[in-house]
Amino acid sequence: MAIHIRHADEGASEAYEINVTPFIDVMLVLLVIFMVTAPLTTVNVPVELPSSTQQPAPRPDEPVFLTVKASHDLALGEDDIAASDLSAALEKATKGNKDERIFLRADKSVDYGTLMDVMDRLRQAGYLKVALVTLQGQKAGDTP
Repeated sequence: MAIHIRHADEGASEAYEINVTPFIDVMLVLLVIFMVTAPLTTVNVPVELPSSTQQPAPRPDEPVFLTVKASHDLALGEDDIAASDLSAALEKATKGNKDERIFLRADKSVDYGTLMDVMDRLRQAGYLKVALVTLQGQKAGDTP
């Protein structure tokens, strides 16, 4: 049997070890969090939306149609107008009623930026009620 007798000049020795257990615990918690949240962040979730049986809102007796042609020219009703004259033409067509709904139609070849520019002009003129007009009963890729 061996006995080690400690001398007075020997100090307590320090252990130079890193305790990795808390580090591993944190990493496992982060792994679980990422494993749970990763499937939830996908945008392309397949879902079948229900169809609506409601009829579209009735149009007013004299709707105001603003059309963006394929050439990016504007027409209010049947009359061609310049983009700079849009505010005055709408004021005349709606008799100053800013709450009247504007029906916006655009050729399908018109790019998104042009359509947003027209909608910004409508907002600057004070017309915030805008309805986008589409063909009913047809899918986006169908042609009449």
